[in-house]
Amino acid sequence: MFRYGWKQFGGDVSGGVLAALIALPYGLAIARLMDLPPVLGLFTSILTAPFTGLLGRNPMLIGGASSVTVPFLAAAVRSQGIGGAAKVTIVAAVVMLVFSVLRLGRYAARVPNAVMAGFSCGIGGMMVISQLRTIFGLTFAVNPDTPMLLLLLRNLEAIGETQGTTALTGAAVVVVSAALGRFHPRLPAPLAGIVAGTGIAYLAGWHVGEIGSIPSGVPSFAGFSWTPADVWKVLPSGFALGFVASVNLLVTSRIVDHFRGRNAQKLMDADRELGAYGIANLAAGMFGAPMSVGIPARSLAAIRCGGSTPMANLLHAGLLAAAVVWLGPVLAHIPLAALAGVTAWMGFSLMSWGTWARLPKMRRVDAAGFLVTAAAVLAWNAVVAILLGSAVYVLRSVVRRNLPSGIQRWSFARGFQPNQAASTGLPKGSP
Repeated sequence: MFRYGWKQFGGDVSGGVLAALIALPYGLAIARLMDLPPVLGLFTSILTAPFTGLLGRNPMLIGGASSVTVPFLAAAVRSQGIGGAAKVTIVAAVVMLVFSVLRLGRYAARVPNAVMAGFSCGIGGMMVISQLRTIFGLTFAVNPDTPMLLLLLRNLEAIGETQGTTALTGAAVVVVSAALGRFHPRLPAPLAGIVAGTGIAYLAGWHVGEIGSIPSGVPSFAGFSWTPADVWKVLPSGFALGFVASVNLLVTSRIVDHFRGRNAQKLMDADRELGAYGIANLAAGMFGAPMSVGIPARSLAAIRCGGSTPMANLLHAGLLAAAVVWLGPVLAHIPLAALAGVTAWMGFSLMSWGTWARLPKMRRVDAAGFLVTAAAVLAWNAVVAILLGSAVYVLRSVVRRNLPSGIQRWSFARGFQPNQAASTGLPKGSP
């Protein structure tokens, strides 16, 4: 029988504090990337932690706003405001609950690792490109539906209009975050980067755009209404978001279990995890807060600090709530360029550099799935990217079944061996 003592409590406190320090700048940045009020990125963790910590199967899987949900929710906000994000999140939460009830969680994580790695890489590129305009202080008008590749060209064309103060603020954040993440990975690099960028801007007397007022109370319910048009506007995005979030959640859960030394999972574990996050995201959706999925960085950081029970998750949420209540006036003065720098650094971290280095040694189908998915995220959108990446494997299966045996043997010899393990690695998700 497990006994909870001072040793476990001390580890949970240390883990919860570090997880909150990591979540603070990240939640603000992700919400702003979705065009939502930055404070909602923190309320995602505050609202959902009690459900995921107490109902979830993995006690050290700490959730929050994640980069994998950005393309879906950003599009919903552009289309229908906060109410649109609320509707898409609620539909996605229902999808997760359906997966849990039908016991489909054990199959959802079978999406090829190369597709998920390509999806993570594409989102990383999107995070970098989308923040260049803010980092460099560019003022050209932006169409919210502009593909990322065209937006990159627009930034390059206007690079001569760079404002030095904002660029230096953003660059300081990127450099400090990257250096600390490289040499001291256990410390909250994003928070240190924001502190450095904000301090430099303040000491130099630079006039840069700031986050602005942050409300300290509980956010109000998101106002929205369902219309017949939502069948085509909301349901497809909600289903795709629910599917992608489920896959990401279950893959992250496996990673966290590995670091906990628990490598054997029961089939029902995945279904229970999806159910807990489905219930949690219903609560988040009612307030228009971003959807919550498991975050590897804060989960593993909490484990390294000695966290071992759901108490670490609850403490991390409690500390974020305290920061909103007591540190709101301080957070309001964070420069927008500093948040953009943190977002860009996190984007670089998600771009699967190890997978790029292994491309020549990977199976051709895995390399194709990775590249197609990553390119489609930047050229079109997240839904198309997942479909096209998965279609590569479907096409391979169809070709294998219909090719004459002699051609199959030749193609296998060229690198299509069916039993060769894919060397893509698991997507690491959000920092």
